[in-house]
Amino acid sequence: MDYGLVLLFSLFQALSMGTAAPLPVEVVTMKSKVKWMAEQLVVRLDKDVQVPVNWTLNPPADDLDGTSSIETVLNGYNSLIPDTFKGVSQIKYDISSLTGYIHLWRQGHCSEQRPKPEVPGPLQELQSHKEFIQTVGIEALMRVKEFLNLLLKNLDQLETC
Repeated sequence: MDYGLVLLFSLFQALSMGTAAPLPVEVVTMKSKVKWMAEQLVVRLDKDVQVPVNWTLNPPADDLDGTSSIETVLNGYNSLIPDTFKGVSQIKYDISSLTGYIHLWRQGHCSEQRPKPEVPGPLQELQSHKEFIQTVGIEALMRVKEFLNLLLKNLDQLETC
């Protein structure tokens, strides 16, 4: 029996089992930091924001489509949260820190800069009702929380520029 052929067959079989290439350390570090920042922000939102019991969000959540869309959505909602809400200044600061970190990551690691993504439907809908400051502000806070929970379940979206 030809042992070279057996060895070659074994090698092909091992490769066909599909092993993914490990992520670079800086990607793992970035995802870990974003996860930590998002988790802290969700905790702060739960603790500091009082939302009416029967409050529901329509339409459903914004889509995740890479770091540029994440940055666009978080910045958009942050701009709709009024500074006059009690305890909201730290939340706004944390959102800015998270989006700033993602922005710096994109600048340093994304060779092809994608065009600025369109503003998603739910955010666009809220932006069209800015005159209702209190209602829009509460909904923006709830949407940030919903979006962060979606991000925490889909951290792989951070690998897409």
